[in-house]
Amino acid sequence: MRADLIIVGAGMVGSTLALALEHSGLDILIVDGSPLSVAPFDVQAPFEPRVSALSMASQRILERLGAWQGIATRRACPYGEMRVWDGSGTGSIHFAAASVHAETLGHIVENRVVQDALLERLHDSQIGLLPGARLEQLRRSGDDWLLTLTDGRQLRAPLLVAADGANSAVRRLAGCATREWDYLHHAIVTSVRCERAHQATAWQRFTDDGPLAFLPLAGPAGEHWCSIVWSTVPVEAERLMALDDEAFCIELSKAFESRLGKVLHADRRLCIPLRQRHAKRYVEPGLALIGDAAHTIHPLAGQGVNLGFLDAAVLAEVLLHAAERGECLSDERVLSRFERRRMPHNLAMMAAMEGFQRLFQADPLPLRLLRNVGLDLVDGQAEAKALFVRQALGLAGDLPELARA
Repeated sequence: MRADLIIVGAGMVGSTLALALEHSGLDILIVDGSPLSVAPFDVQAPFEPRVSALSMASQRILERLGAWQGIATRRACPYGEMRVWDGSGTGSIHFAAASVHAETLGHIVENRVVQDALLERLHDSQIGLLPGARLEQLRRSGDDWLLTLTDGRQLRAPLLVAADGANSAVRRLAGCATREWDYLHHAIVTSVRCERAHQATAWQRFTDDGPLAFLPLAGPAGEHWCSIVWSTVPVEAERLMALDDEAFCIELSKAFESRLGKVLHADRRLCIPLRQRHAKRYVEPGLALIGDAAHTIHPLAGQGVNLGFLDAAVLAEVLLHAAERGECLSDERVLSRFERRRMPHNLAMMAAMEGFQRLFQADPLPLRLLRNVGLDLVDGQAEAKALFVRQALGLAGDLPELARA
């Protein structure tokens, strides 16, 4: 089977790239190991434990690709404020969308909801879908990439995009080098019902072991639900995962200083080891890495998927412009334009998250005093906070056309 472009990975980022190239005239094939089916949405169903904080830039991309309506009709929770404080001191900071005349800072959406909305669009398109297909071998064959699947089928394309996540098979089989390190932290994620309303606010407390975030969810009427991301050292994560639900809720309430009252209920918990990873190159002849296949960052600010959406939108833009000029899309000089636009932005975000993580885990008293004074100082600087808000909205820097106003 041959195509002009093969995208391995039909997750949120790979699906976005395919839809952004829907009218390019390219013969596009998406390969994924899952069934690529869309289940009817049940508003009474429990929340999926993994969520994303979609920025305004991501929302614009999804709107222009026709997927946002599918998200809005399922379940999404806008939030307009963010409150961050140091659990080991008195420093705190408050951000509000209103400071830059925006209605929201973003939306908290279950990953499955985003995925299903994108899959609906894919099923309505002429883009080729190959479900239940797992990559076993990959090699260059002339000017093409030759993909061999576990069932023996072979696929061929001059241009291959890896959108198959943090443990990318394409990246591994192509021999793409990465820089990576273990954070020595695990993140516990689940959905919890609280005693008091979340006030359309994202809350984050920095504890001695790591950050704890409560992200607002659109729960049933009269119920107050949040998604939590609790980053802590592995031995503590193991202890927390072993607790029964009642004991876990008590520990969680205490760790969060009961800012939303008692935690009344916790859904099924997941524990995810945290590892930072960055490909040394995003491209080589006929190959591009996007999303988590190219970079994974600490879930400190929920920015991972937003970086991926921007990767997809920029790569699509580069390919469309190159096609208009009659250039060879698999040429490394063409693909390098994508790398030049995205790598600096992604590295800057990774460095910022790494800096926050290290600062708030620092034990020496002078550093604790510094971060508390710093939080309070920045909280009084309207312009500095407005700059952060614009970054959170994803509206700063070199934006692709799909993300512009």
